[in-house]
Amino acid sequence: MREIEFNLDENPFINFLSSRYCMNARINVEKLWNWCHENDKSFFIMSLGCLINAVNKVPELKRRIINDKVYEFEYLDGTCPIMDSEKEIYREMRVEPPENFENIYVWQDYVQQLSQDILSGKKEGFSIDMHLRDKENIANFSCIPWVDFDSITNCIVESNQIQPLITWGQVNKNYEMTVSITVSHIFVNGRELGYFYEHVQKQFSEIPK
Repeated sequence: MREIEFNLDENPFINFLSSRYCMNARINVEKLWNWCHENDKSFFIMSLGCLINAVNKVPELKRRIINDKVYEFEYLDGTCPIMDSEKEIYREMRVEPPENFENIYVWQDYVQQLSQDILSGKKEGFSIDMHLRDKENIANFSCIPWVDFDSITNCIVESNQIQPLITWGQVNKNYEMTVSITVSHIFVNGRELGYFYEHVQKQFSEIPK
C-alpha cells in the first residue's frame, strides 16, 4: 500500500454518525451463467472473481484510514463465507484476485481447492477481528443464492469502517442478479459507484478466455 494525500479534516462525512451507505443494482449475467453451465464451472466462484476484479478497478474502494493517515492498497483480496453441501460447516476464506493468476481457469481451480481444503480441515479458514479488517487489503463478499432480493442492508461494526461489503443474490428467470455494495462516503461517491457497476457488468458480459 502507499500513503496518499487526502485531507480528512475537510471531508464532510468524517464526523457523521456513520459514513456507511449502501447501493443495490441489478445486472445481466446471462452470458456467464450459460458459459458456466456449458463448461461445468462454478457460477459462484466465477461470480466472485468478476466482483473482485470490479472492486479492484476502482481506486477509491482500495483506500483506508490507518493511524489517521490515508493509504491506498495496490489490490484487494476477497474474503467470503463458504459452507459444505450439508450446510453444517461454515467457514470463511480469503482469496487473491484473478488478475494475479495466469488465467481464470487456474484461479478457479485455486479457489475450488482452497474452499475444499478449508471445509475439510486441511487448511485454516480466514479469521480476524472485525475491528481490524480495515488494516488488511481485503473486501468482504457474500452470496445469498436462495433469494432474488432487490435490496439488503449490512451490519455496521464501526461508524467509519471503510472496508467494502459486496453481496449478490439469486439469478432470476431473466438472468438478472442483484449486486449490493456497502461503502464509506468518506472516499466513495456516486460517480465511483457508477464506475464499479460498469466494471461489474463488463466482467459478467465477457466470456472467459
